[in-house]
Amino acid sequence: MTIQMHTVYHNKTETKLAYVKKDGDISKPIILFCGGFRSDMDGTKALFLQDYTEKRGCGYIRFDYMGHGKSGGDFEEGTISSWAKDTQSIIDALTDGRDLILVGSSMGGWISLLCAPHLKGRMKGLVGIAAAPDFTKDMVNDHFTSEMLAELNDKKFIALPNDYSDEPYIITKALIDDGAEQSILHAVINIDCPVVLLQSKLDASVPWKKALKIKELLTSDNVEVILLEDGDHSLSRPQDLEQLAQAISSFGN
Repeated sequence: MTIQMHTVYHNKTETKLAYVKKDGDISKPIILFCGGFRSDMDGTKALFLQDYTEKRGCGYIRFDYMGHGKSGGDFEEGTISSWAKDTQSIIDALTDGRDLILVGSSMGGWISLLCAPHLKGRMKGLVGIAAAPDFTKDMVNDHFTSEMLAELNDKKFIALPNDYSDEPYIITKALIDDGAEQSILHAVINIDCPVVLLQSKLDASVPWKKALKIKELLTSDNVEVILLEDGDHSLSRPQDLEQLAQAISSFGN
């Protein structure tokens, strides 16, 4: 499928978001994949879902947030709210009011949980893959020393080691401050559709108990937490992808 571009505006600045869309059977929900922090729409899970939807005739959209992958804009200018705005803009422009299933990986799980309450009546399911709401707050509380906080406040950013690349993670003060404002794990999460949360107990990035906390706060009475005894944060092994397919199929797709 061809990569296309969608225009979104951040502080009156035009940004082009890269996306791939397949319309599919209009009687079936469109599946939208929301990737993780610094990941892109060409990852294993995103491409697996493209194959999954092609076999089942479902509509599908994968895309890159501002500053990610093939999209325009600077990564360092992004925040949770700006990437959630990207997601909502993609939904508004490309889904024609059709029913949706949101699949969010890591940070994409947080963004899915932020967007879903605005889509009442259209949400047919949500899958969180190692969903990481409030990870910015956890990062500060669990890992930042007083020296790191001082550097963040002074330079307005800090560079952290990246387990997945030679390039460090650049964490901006704007990201941390905005993440605190977008925090959701302190109140009820008004999502009433079926939800499946896939989580590894060995995840070194997201504590497995976070999935239980999300379930506790969701208003939906149909929430399943699937705790895997092995696997890592990405949950991209063949057996993990099979769990993902089963989760989506449980929504009737």
